[in-house]
Amino acid sequence: MDSGALIETLEAAGLSPYQADAYVALLDMGAASATTIAEKSDVPAPRIYDVLDGLESRGYVETYQTGSLHARAHSPAPVADDLRERAEQFTEAAAEVTDRWEQPELESSRTSIVSGFHTVVEQAETFIDEATYQIQLSVTTDHFERLRPRLVDAYDRGVSTRVSIHTRPDGEHPPIDRFEGACYEVRHRRLPAPFVALVDREKTCFSHHPDSANQYGVLVNDRTHTYVFHWYFLTCLWEHWETVYRDDADGGPVGYVDVRQCIRDIKPLVDAGERLRVRVEGLDTESGDSASATGVVTDASVTGGDAGGSTVERLAGQVSMTVETADGPVTVGGWGAMLEDIEARRITILDDASDDGCGESTHAGR
Repeated sequence: MDSGALIETLEAAGLSPYQADAYVALLDMGAASATTIAEKSDVPAPRIYDVLDGLESRGYVETYQTGSLHARAHSPAPVADDLRERAEQFTEAAAEVTDRWEQPELESSRTSIVSGFHTVVEQAETFIDEATYQIQLSVTTDHFERLRPRLVDAYDRGVSTRVSIHTRPDGEHPPIDRFEGACYEVRHRRLPAPFVALVDREKTCFSHHPDSANQYGVLVNDRTHTYVFHWYFLTCLWEHWETVYRDDADGGPVGYVDVRQCIRDIKPLVDAGERLRVRVEGLDTESGDSASATGVVTDASVTGGDAGGSTVERLAGQVSMTVETADGPVTVGGWGAMLEDIEARRITILDDASDDGCGESTHAGR
């Protein structure tokens, strides 16, 4: 490092320009009179005494009288220690600036743009840890393995997880044995895709595929924006692709978090006259409060096409079911429902209905 660069570094460490200049000159000479130090540096002669006094108060030099004022540089150890400490502070500050820029606090109803993919994945890990009923993922095999321990914990909590594993057309087949105990259904997309994590219909983590020209990520804590990403997930990353794993675990009631999937499965049975008893948990569409209903499904319909129709009809049409409860009929819709009484978050098929009553309703506002 030349003298000019050393002077600039000392200035960055807190010395004034005159102090840095005088100190570097004194280092080269070891000891010298104040007049000589002023001549060897760019410090004006009338200022040299104040400059040396400031350096002495910081422990950089000591002054003494030998006919006139002289100065010599102290042992460099305290100075070097001070510079190293400041260097660590600069390093920590640099890291903090990066963290604050890449990891903004994700407040309620907020969308943030970030530059680092690692930030998107780390936020997805946090969201998955907090999931209560639904996770939708678009990931590579490697990213699935990273998230798998958290997905296993979510599975054990009863969270419904659907995963779209994407590979290149000639890529290896996903490891089926790794899906058990971690998710309920996996589909294989044989094309690269973005990283997407949707949690509880309210939280989204999105990042472009690494080969994309535009590299940034989006973090969302907002129902409306997450709804848009949900439709992208369904239409581009889910519906068209082959199912490679489905959890057929026995021993409990069948549950759904997607009313469309539920109606697709039960509509033929309802149309055939079977009496299916269900419990619906969700939100009251008028008040937004929690709501639930238990009873017999008396109608399951898809407006604009039947449940077995084309992908567009299945996804775009209105889906609705009517549940007959002890308090009367309750209509149930899916995510974003406005016309029905309840927006369903979880539907559980309990059993074939008995003849001794339909059930109960805690639907708010009824």
